[in-house]
Amino acid sequence: MASLLCNARIQLTDTLEQMQQGTLMRKVKSKSWKKQRYFKLQDDCMTIWYQSKRMGKIESAFSISDVETVREGHQSEVLQSLAEEFPPERCFTIVFYGRRGNLDLIASSAEEAQCWVQGLRQLIEVATSMDQREKIDQWIRDWFQKADKNKDGRMNFKEVQRLLKMMNVDMNEDHALRLFQAADKSESGTLEGEEFVLFYKALTQREEVLSLFQDFSEDGKKLTLLELVDFLRQEQLEDEGTEELAMELIDKYEPSETGESQPGHRADGFLMYLCSPEGSIFNPRHRALWQDMNQPLCHYFISSSHNTYLIEDQIRGQSSIEGYIRALKRGCRCLEVDCWDGPNGEPMVYHGHTFTSKIPFREVVSTLGKYAFKTSDYPVILSLENHCSMEQQEVLAQQLKAILGEQLLTATTDGHVPTQLPSPEELKHKILVKGKKIGRLEDTLDGPGDEAPEVSDDDNGAEAEEERRRVKAACGGGAVTPSTAWLFSAEAKARKLIRDAGNEFVRHNAWQLTRIYPSGMRTDSSNYSPQEMWNVGCQIGTALNFQTAGTEMDLCDGLFSQNGRCGYVLKPPFMRDEETVFNPSDPGSWEGPGPITLTIQVISGQQLPKVANSKDGAVIDPLVRVEIHGVPADQAHQETKYIENNGFNPRWDETLQFQLHVPELALVRFVSRVGAAISQSLAVPPAGYRHIHLLSKDGTSIPPSSLFVHIRITEPPSPEQD
Repeated sequence: MASLLCNARIQLTDTLEQMQQGTLMRKVKSKSWKKQRYFKLQDDCMTIWYQSKRMGKIESAFSISDVETVREGHQSEVLQSLAEEFPPERCFTIVFYGRRGNLDLIASSAEEAQCWVQGLRQLIEVATSMDQREKIDQWIRDWFQKADKNKDGRMNFKEVQRLLKMMNVDMNEDHALRLFQAADKSESGTLEGEEFVLFYKALTQREEVLSLFQDFSEDGKKLTLLELVDFLRQEQLEDEGTEELAMELIDKYEPSETGESQPGHRADGFLMYLCSPEGSIFNPRHRALWQDMNQPLCHYFISSSHNTYLIEDQIRGQSSIEGYIRALKRGCRCLEVDCWDGPNGEPMVYHGHTFTSKIPFREVVSTLGKYAFKTSDYPVILSLENHCSMEQQEVLAQQLKAILGEQLLTATTDGHVPTQLPSPEELKHKILVKGKKIGRLEDTLDGPGDEAPEVSDDDNGAEAEEERRRVKAACGGGAVTPSTAWLFSAEAKARKLIRDAGNEFVRHNAWQLTRIYPSGMRTDSSNYSPQEMWNVGCQIGTALNFQTAGTEMDLCDGLFSQNGRCGYVLKPPFMRDEETVFNPSDPGSWEGPGPITLTIQVISGQQLPKVANSKDGAVIDPLVRVEIHGVPADQAHQETKYIENNGFNPRWDETLQFQLHVPELALVRFVSRVGAAISQSLAVPPAGYRHIHLLSKDGTSIPPSSLFVHIRITEPPSPEQD
């Protein structure tokens, strides 16, 4: 069983052995709810169970692959509330991916806390560095653990049948029994270790991949180096360094075999490549930082959040520093802070005139100082909604300067008024404060210049016509210096500007900054579509509620997944030209040879998850919906047919086709029937056979759930060809 359950990359240390023996700790949910639980690392070193006592019923379990990080001390609001009762060296927080709640724990001693903190960090490092083969192996282990109800390290046929239902497979019982018996090499009536691996491989046989493999393999058993080169050139349209790439893929995904005279791929290695980052729909070249970062800030789309402090709705939801940590780790570069007078002269952050909870401004700034540049080196913009009295504004300024120190930008980079906005490269590791000039805050910070007037939902006298006039004036040079000129607008007013003055809006955004934020009527913290704001070049046109999952956040994640996830994406050239004629609503303003044709063959799906809250034993009927988000003329969607009772390995083999007039602004979103989705920029899409690794609704990975597709883009004929 050890060969199945132990990850070969994990070295058993004294720390991990102590975790396997188990530790009694306090699980904390609130100041009054803190109960003893027995935590134990399982033999696979990737699963943790906890129960009410040493031999009690298991209360819950989690996989190390679900853990994002571990934070020491009083870094959660719950543990902060217990700071006087328990010292920080005994406290730590386990943070999970997605919307699953964190786990706050208090150990009996500082030594026990350190044992778990260091051990978990070691295991998280292993989990995050796994390659595709190791991730699948771990996925097999997780399923084995779930299905092995009596925890005896083996599975009988009844347990296997239960497993198939859990895995979304509605399989004929006779066929399932044949697979079970074929894998039961010991004829013991149960599956153990490698027998379960054999059963899984039989279950996950990919006929569509095997057929593709055999199309390019002369002997049907192996792809030689030259045959793999042919595949990469003909199907994946790789035209540079193809032989070197082929060798790299073989070295990376083909297990080394002694006695092999010629390098090549077997079917398993070929599948590993197709499922790898190199075979993903995300262009591997664009995962790293690849764009020019020396252009003015206004030439970039900037990942931006709204009401960043909220992790729920904006009427009664919880305010938490966790909102800032999550946004920054997601690559967000513009954060919102609503500041109000608090008790004892301490400013507080919360959504005014509502029942949301409150957090001290000092804690927000401290969190910003710790996490601002962990994901990206490029500047963070702090959008300060300042509702404080003059006295507490002084406190705001003092705390910003004292806590952030050199990170806080308090003057222009060279001491002179610039003729254009500085670049992300010039502002590396700097935090910029943007706020209304109510009193002396900017003076206290020694900030430069005046800002353009802000228009909010509360400014009843500000009409869209006035905004249109200001946009036109800005394009004609009527604004204040470019270093500090902004346009602010709520979504409805921005839409009117887009409709009535689309080209002027694009021109304005070619040299100055615009921030669009959701309507105050969105009390449920829902989001508007960011695409319509990107279409006119709004840099911070996507001030979204990051805590609210859905299409809008999928699009945001899709756009900003490129360029090293640094939070800045360079706008297309025609949106950086102050004299541009581009108007997203006017086809006559689109310069170019004509629309391209995007052809997507949806081939198959792999291990699609069940619908949330589905009944036990239920199996889904999946379909795939492909959506195009871009300029109005490019907006479209198409769907495949349903596949009945098969979420495990459905086959569609359907071809969908789209015309894209402005591909530079287009995003394609794939949505499965079960709600998993992913967005991908099509500016430079990878062609050929690609896997789309699906995400849950809250944007977290759910391996090995994926779609297998073939993509081809056809350019319009050039004038010489006509």
